[in-house]
Amino acid sequence: MARSAPDLAERTVSVRVPASSANLGPGFDSMGLALGLWDEYDVSVEAAGVLEIVVEGEGASEVPTDESHLVYRSMQTMWAHLGADAPAGLRLRARNGVPHGRGLGSSASAIVAGVSAAAALAGRLDLAEVAHVASRLEGHPDNATASVYGGLTLSWEDDGGRTRTVRPPVLPSIAAVVFVPEHQLATERARKVLPDSVPRRDAGLNSARAALLMYAVSHDPAYLHDATRDWLHQEYRRGAFESSMALVDDLRADGHAAVISGAGPSVLVLTTTPAAVLRRGSSAVDGFAGQVLDIPASGVEVTGIKVTGIEVTSIEVIGVEPSV
Repeated sequence: MARSAPDLAERTVSVRVPASSANLGPGFDSMGLALGLWDEYDVSVEAAGVLEIVVEGEGASEVPTDESHLVYRSMQTMWAHLGADAPAGLRLRARNGVPHGRGLGSSASAIVAGVSAAAALAGRLDLAEVAHVASRLEGHPDNATASVYGGLTLSWEDDGGRTRTVRPPVLPSIAAVVFVPEHQLATERARKVLPDSVPRRDAGLNSARAALLMYAVSHDPAYLHDATRDWLHQEYRRGAFESSMALVDDLRADGHAAVISGAGPSVLVLTTTPAAVLRRGSSAVDGFAGQVLDIPASGVEVTGIKVTGIEVTSIEVIGVEPSV
């Protein structure tokens, strides 16, 4: 039998979640980077058994506003995971700043928001648990853990099936430049073209570059170009985002550490010369909007719990993995 949740009547929580880029070239399904675009949510428990969802900003005309909304479904999953009863009614207001279908982690940010909000409303906000449940819902941990913890994340599944994450440091001189196209690409489509196996030589080459990337971002950005070379996914997907790969090719030929962001079609460049990257990228391929984004040092923010009008100024948060 499910354990009853605390009395959630008239509680409100606000959640803010950053965008993310996954893979970073060779770190397929394991490396993520938080980016300074944010989704914001206000979630209120209602005594009446009514669900009200209002969406503003990115994707407002495309996402559902009923029980199938991804944030709401993620909340339900987290309450079930905690053994807590879901409240009878809920009001959710979303202000989306993360573009949808562009490889910037919009689904992961929504899942992290829902899981975090549900945990906070139940009085059990454990970031390690949020990261684990969100990664399971997303299907891979790279975007989800970056949105939970911020910064650069390296995630894996331990022998017990738990999602684990560490946060390697990123030199302050490194900036993230993203080129976002007008068109979308569904992650499912991009993943379907990937092979079930790759040549052993390619796997070895890729693992060396993934290791080098950890050194490049934390010690010497001169190695970023070599460190972001990939053998596992980008070339297999070339036909799914030809213009994006053309931009990656052009930027890399000019010495910039350009990669496909997540499943695409956006392009990410890790650089110490963002102005030069913007100039080069803007003149290379039409249809992309370039911008420099900060790399948030922390991820999901949960604030403003109110219980019958009395604000709780501090929320106990546990489960934060140490940096390395």
